[in-house]
Amino acid sequence: MPGLLRGVARTAVIAGTATHVSNNVSRRQTRRWAEQEQAQYPPQQEYAAAPPVEDSRDKQIAQLKELGELKAQGILTEEEFAAQKAQILGT
Repeated sequence: MPGLLRGVARTAVIAGTATHVSNNVSRRQTRRWAEQEQAQYPPQQEYAAAPPVEDSRDKQIAQLKELGELKAQGILTEEEFAAQKAQILGT
C-alpha cells in the first residue's frame, strides 16, 4: 500500500507542476498577443469625438430660458435680448 500512495502522490505533484507551467505559458502568450495588438492599432482615445447634438441643443435651450428670465425680470431690454438670442442661435 505505501508504494501505491507514493505513486499517486508523485503523479499529483507532476500533474500540478505541469498545470502550473501550462498556465504560466498561456498567460505569457496572452500578454504578448495583447502587446502586439496594442502596437498594431492606435488607442481609441486619440480620436476626438464630436460633441453630441442633443447636448448642444440642451445647452442652447438652457441659455435661452435664462435670457427669457432676465428679460422678464427687466434686467435685459428687448434689443439686448434679441442680440443675445441671435448669438446663442448662431444667426
